[in-house]
Amino acid sequence: MHSGRPLLYSPQYVHGFRIALREARADLHEMHVRHLCELAGLRHEVNELRDVVQLVVSILRQQAETDVATLRRQLTLALARLDQRDPTIPLH
Repeated sequence: MHSGRPLLYSPQYVHGFRIALREARADLHEMHVRHLCELAGLRHEVNELRDVVQLVVSILRQQAETDVATLRRQLTLALARLDQRDPTIPLH
């Protein structure tokens, strides 16, 4: 009893609680730092993947442009041959 009132928390309990809070805060700080490091690593991986995807898209776009140019040339040649065809000769 302290000053006629019952003591709710002993000094040892308060000290132990203070130590527990300090340790919990340190653990949370450590976990936060680990999460920040992991997040930085994931961001690095995402950036690398984004670069790879952009490179693949660029290559595919160039290939598509080449394919379209080839098809246009083939179409032009086919149309030129049709213009030169004798209309009296059947196609089949």
